[in-house]
This record gives sequence, C-alpha cells and structure tokens, in this order.
Amino acid sequence: MNIENSKAQMRKGLLEFCILLVLHRGEAYPSDIIASLKNSGLDMPEGTLYPLLTRLKNEELLTYRWEESTMGPPRKYFSITEKGQEFLRVLNASWSEIQTAVSTLSQSSKP
Repeated sequence: MNIENSKAQMRKGLLEFCILLVLHRGEAYPSDIIASLKNSGLDMPEGTLYPLLTRLKNEELLTYRWEESTMGPPRKYFSITEKGQEFLRVLNASWSEIQTAVSTLSQSSKP
C-alpha cells in the first residue's frame, strides 16, 4: 500500500472544507488562500485551487468580485455566500463526528 497516495487522498477530501474555513474569516485572493493553507500545514498548488474555487462558485457556495490592481491585471477576490456558510456548518458538524469516531477507534486500538 502506498502511504503517500493515502495521505494525498485524505488531504484531497478535506480541501473544499479548508477553503471554506479560510473564506469564513473574510474574502481572499487565491494566493492568500494558498498562503493560509500552507501556514496551517496544507500545501496546495495553484493548479489545484482554481478548479476547486470554480466548482464552489458554480455550486453557489462562493462568490467573487474584481478589484483593479496597480501592479497588473484586475484581481479576483473570493468570499463565502450564505449558502456556503450553511454548507460549512454542516461540514463542521460532520468533521466533529468523524474526529470523535477516529479518536475513539484510535484510543481503543492502543495496547
């Protein structure tokens, strides 16, 4: 069994949740989202982030606005919608259940 593949699959399953958690704090530019994730120990390449942002926007969990930049092209800033906030509440509850279950299993499997 390839441990790196398993770890990657676990991270992949949590990325949408983590993006919503970052945007719950306020709107952000994609590079700011990547920096927040990296600062918390999750590395995500830009090539992975943009399709996720597009999917979350298409599902109406995120919205964005354009802002002119003096340093180049306009920037797209993302923020979480009310529908996204509700979705995040459900994910938080699910995450809590999963954490409890894994913790219980982990503790009961110790010698």
